[in-house]
Amino acid sequence: MQSLINTLTDPKFLIAVLAAVAAAAAVFSIGVTFFSGGSNMRQRIRRVALEREKLRAEEMSRLRGTGKDQGPRSIRQAAGRSYMKNIVERFSLEKAFRDENTADALARAGYRTQGAMTTFLFMRFVTPFALFTLSFAWMSLSLFADRPLWMNALYALFLGLVGAYLPNLMLKNKTQKRQQSIRRAWPDTLDLMLLCVESGMSVEHAFKRVAKEIGSQSVELAEELTLTTAELSFLEDRTRAYENLARRTGLDNVKSVMTSLIQADRYGTSVGTSLRVMAEEGRESRMMEAEKKAASLPPKLTVPLILFFLPVLFIVIISPAMIRVFSQNVHLS
Repeated sequence: MQSLINTLTDPKFLIAVLAAVAAAAAVFSIGVTFFSGGSNMRQRIRRVALEREKLRAEEMSRLRGTGKDQGPRSIRQAAGRSYMKNIVERFSLEKAFRDENTADALARAGYRTQGAMTTFLFMRFVTPFALFTLSFAWMSLSLFADRPLWMNALYALFLGLVGAYLPNLMLKNKTQKRQQSIRRAWPDTLDLMLLCVESGMSVEHAFKRVAKEIGSQSVELAEELTLTTAELSFLEDRTRAYENLARRTGLDNVKSVMTSLIQADRYGTSVGTSLRVMAEEGRESRMMEAEKKAASLPPKLTVPLILFFLPVLFIVIISPAMIRVFSQNVHLS
């Protein structure tokens, strides 16, 4: 019994047992991969294909704005859109606030459905009145309670007039952030498209593949490329899909690339050559933008340097001399 215990507690025996277990686990995992993986390979491929088609249908439905969500949230959204639509139609807000550039401005911000247009018009109509009411109540009850009501109403009216431009400012801010994200990822997108086209892919498959790859860098650009892929698949003319992409982004570099693709498709020239030229220009423009930011850095640092760094430097340099002078004066006195 004692010998058995000594054997079980022997370090060499424990190392050998652990090594045998590890070897058996490795052999078992490799064997399972080789023997059981090939039997259901066709079923796995079929399931992946079905899942891909399902995701594609859902993405197409979402991008076209025809997707129907189920549940209480969708019911509340439908109710909200219904009363907004009634107010917009009753007061003819489309004639008052909508022009030929409103739809393009919303598309550049990522809002492409009719519900987004209704919400934007409703907010432009309601925001001034809501801001006027809230500011008047707040001034009259707390901030300027001791002042006359007509003065508080005048201040609230000014804030209400500012609130009339608040939806436009928010839309502009959203557009700038979206365009900045697309602008940063666009040179890499051109490089990926060039690789896909030169490898033998068609333009539709290149857009689809690049949309999947660029999503980790810019979700907005991936969304636009996915929508362009859908338009290339069901529109009769590719020119409309390219023009829609340039119109939705509102960027000059995207517009120039789409113009090159339109010319290549119309006159039968090489798409790869056009993409190569545009990719080189995109890299050069990005480098020039980086150099411009680097050149503008010294003037921006001048004021903080004068205000914060130089006084501390003078104190550090002059303090020992001043301390020595004061100490000598004390000794002399």
